Amino acid sequence: MFHMGWFLTTGFGVYGWNGQWSGNVRSDVAQPELYIGMAQALEHAGFDYLMFEDSSVLPDIYQGTFESSVKAGVVIRHDPLPLLPILARETRHIGLIGTVATTFYPPFLAARLFTTLDHLTGGRIGVNLVTASPHAAAQNYGHDQHFEHDLRYEMADEWVRAVEALWETWEEGALQLDEQSGVFADHTRIHRADFEGRFYRTRGPLNTVPGPQRRPVLCQAGGSPAGREFGAAHADTIIAQVYGVEAMKEYRDDISARLRAKGRKPSDVKVLFLVDPVMADTDAEAHDKRDRIRAAHEQNLEGTLAAMSYFTSMDFSKFDLDGPMPDLSGNNGHVSTMQSLAQGGRTLREIASNHRFGSVDLIGTPDSVAVQMAEVMDHVGGDGFLIASAPTRKNIAEVADGLAPALRRRRLMRSGYSHDRFRDNLLEF
Repeated sequence: MFHMGWFLTTGFGVYGWNGQWSGNVRSDVAQPELYIGMAQALEHAGFDYLMFEDSSVLPDIYQGTFESSVKAGVVIRHDPLPLLPILARETRHIGLIGTVATTFYPPFLAARLFTTLDHLTGGRIGVNLVTASPHAAAQNYGHDQHFEHDLRYEMADEWVRAVEALWETWEEGALQLDEQSGVFADHTRIHRADFEGRFYRTRGPLNTVPGPQRRPVLCQAGGSPAGREFGAAHADTIIAQVYGVEAMKEYRDDISARLRAKGRKPSDVKVLFLVDPVMADTDAEAHDKRDRIRAAHEQNLEGTLAAMSYFTSMDFSKFDLDGPMPDLSGNNGHVSTMQSLAQGGRTLREIASNHRFGSVDLIGTPDSVAVQMAEVMDHVGGDGFLIASAPTRKNIAEVADGLAPALRRRRLMRSGYSHDRFRDNLLEF
């Protein structure tokens, strides 16, 4: 049986501005209604969670201006964390994951914030841990430039340990709520964290009562060796983006080996692979639709080059499209993304024209896509999939009312929830 999630690639942002199936963007921008409907539909479909990506930078790397960032609205993002309790009020079971850059959030602030959100969502909160990569993002928080890639993961590892130390400052049973004795909490079961590491120090204890989960679900998406090691050490669910079934199998096997080395079981962490299924009423129509999407992508090379500029902090408008890929060695951006771009000795035009998002192509009717997903996961041995399609109402309906029932008919997806809390449902199978 699969675990299923939806990865909102630009978080609480803008999707499909001025597109054929996104005519309500004007009224949806910065408002919760689209996401409320989405959360309700996916909960009815049996999804484990929604994951909201986030970033704190408006890129001006490509061509040295903000034009590529704001013309189509593709990188506009509002802070997703205030949105999550609103979604929780309108749903009962689906998990809700918000993103935090460990480099920029002090551990005490994060521990207190996510404990509060865990209460407000009834134990359904998760946190996606990222280290961020653009220098501009670091400069927004007072740094001259961002920290080196692997150092960011060393810092993130210590950050998690500091936050977890704060979550444990209230022991089990500390909260009494005893009206007869008049004791709200037992002070002998509350202690300071007194965490002191190389990068972070925090005193504690938290001045919040422990959340329903005590420790929110931790999500992580690093593909580099440092990122994989970090995920194996701390994550409850991992977002994986590698290309092809053999690479998917290698990724799951590698994470499993790293988990065993840390004394954890492979079943402790749910690895979900990013996919962007193309579906229609017939397989032929779906393939025609895929061809139109690819043609539109090839006509929008500037959009792809702007995205590559964001991930690498290099202005790709300066390079010859028909020349070789520029040297990315020593770059401080997304390591796994850059490695995938640099493979094969292709020209920059070829790389931009054929850039793919998602781990495997899924094309056809909902029934045929469900069969493809079963075949892929049977070979890979992973835990499920993370839909990464733009959350237009049309795409949401295709997945919630088409693909999910096709998966349920094959007993590949849950038909209901056994638990009220996010972690319990995630670890159920």
